[in-house]
Amino acid sequence: MDNPSSIITQVSRDEEGSKAAGETRGSSPSPSSKKPRSGGIFSNLFCCVCRDQSEPPPVNNNSPLLVEENGTVSKIQAKPLLPPVKSKDSGKICVVIDLDETLVHSSFKPVNNADFIIPVEIDGTVHQVYVLKRPHVDEFLKRMGELFECVLFTASLAKYADPVSDLLDKWGAFRCRLFRESCVFHRGNYVKDLSRLGRDLNKVIIVDNSPASYIFHPDNAVPVISWFDDMSDTELLDLIPFFERLSKVDNVYTVLKQQGTAS
Repeated sequence: MDNPSSIITQVSRDEEGSKAAGETRGSSPSPSSKKPRSGGIFSNLFCCVCRDQSEPPPVNNNSPLLVEENGTVSKIQAKPLLPPVKSKDSGKICVVIDLDETLVHSSFKPVNNADFIIPVEIDGTVHQVYVLKRPHVDEFLKRMGELFECVLFTASLAKYADPVSDLLDKWGAFRCRLFRESCVFHRGNYVKDLSRLGRDLNKVIIVDNSPASYIFHPDNAVPVISWFDDMSDTELLDLIPFFERLSKVDNVYTVLKQQGTAS
């Protein structure tokens, strides 16, 4: 049975505040051990993961990981999440891009200036999801689609994320879309295991606001600040020149590790 608290995976403002205090771009962040606060059925929507940090997470840069909820790691060859690279993307870096709080912010509460209103059916009732686009997301996606093999990877459910992507990605930047079922559920988090994509990890980047999402591959991450409603935000616009330079490298680690050291 679905409920609104399970449709969209987002961070809360409190969680983002504590994360921003200790994280800089290019660093290897540690997810907060703070558990989400309880609340109503709709407010819980934005704090739907808890974290157990009793043991350090596995970092995997080789074989695909299958991680059970109890933390058991099995190295079993899994079918790649992505299809073979298309000829037009041959040689390009694969950039995995998050959705919620990275490109958009969504809410079940009515928003006057919503860019999209998405109907989502939950247990026979249609609910309206109000979606705000992050400033400069159009320029960002257009340019990223020109430079990279872009993949949308979200821990939200397809019934919400797919129609949002249809409206958001007017240029066909996303070659493929991956949803919650493609994540690994590890210690209360939906983790995006990049080793399961079927791409060489030295040519894979993940752009995400949540460190828990890329906890297996922190060296592949370009962290972004979570976005909620600040219309003066320039994070995506500021990233474009960085990605234009990054698109020309043969190994993403040479740049991302330097960036981490500089930070």
